[in-house]
Amino acid sequence: MEKPQFNLLSDAERDRINRQISGMTFTKNFRSPSAEEWYVFLPDFEDPRTGGAAGKVIVHYNLLGNKNVFINTTVIFDDPKLHRPQQHNLVYAVCDELVNRLVGYAETLLSVHAGENSYDAKYN
Repeated sequence: MEKPQFNLLSDAERDRINRQISGMTFTKNFRSPSAEEWYVFLPDFEDPRTGGAAGKVIVHYNLLGNKNVFINTTVIFDDPKLHRPQQHNLVYAVCDELVNRLVGYAETLLSVHAGENSYDAKYN
């Protein structure tokens, strides 16, 4: 999957994406020696069942002495509005920002579960 070209987006689409990213918050739900789970809150999205977080991020550290370590990161969006094809650029931008904020510059294997907007990526 290619990264969205933000210079090709309309001003309204760019503003919509920036609003979600600037209003995004997250809180750690669980921590173990090898994993973290974060709830992700977005201004215009929520879990329809609970009214809570729009999704969650699971960061799994596989640090068993391997020189070429990848952090496995899974993003699961619970709001079905984020599963719609017209939300593709938003989902991609939010996930990219989540990796930057929660994982940083570590080599990461990303798996995104968002209905039709699901994808896998590799960050080196």
